[in-house]
Amino acid sequence: MADDKILIVMTSGPDTPRRCATPFFFATLAAAMDYEVTMFFTIDGTLLLKKGMAETVYPKAGGKPVSAFLQDAIDAGVKFTACTASMELHDMTTEDLIDGVKMVGGAAMWQMAEDSKTLTF
Repeated sequence: MADDKILIVMTSGPDTPRRCATPFFFATLAAAMDYEVTMFFTIDGTLLLKKGMAETVYPKAGGKPVSAFLQDAIDAGVKFTACTASMELHDMTTEDLIDGVKMVGGAAMWQMAEDSKTLTF
């Protein structure tokens, strides 16, 4: 299974908090199962990569913030990529992003999807 790749396309952001933890949970789980996992953040999903944002998003009142799920994914070796167009949409620059995020264009998403099993959120 080590050769299998998973791509998770994340479009959900802070305005839909209930949709924000599960993609990170699934990414962490897949990485623990020896899949090579990449998350591609676009549309409002990119906002979760903004420094300090994930700490303010709670999928469940009284529960853990999205930042806890995001950190689990990082610790498991999940790769994070941000869509350059969505960065422009939100007037974000690379300085706004948490450490370790790679900026990629939309064509890169299609290349990753061609070689991966893909989930979207």
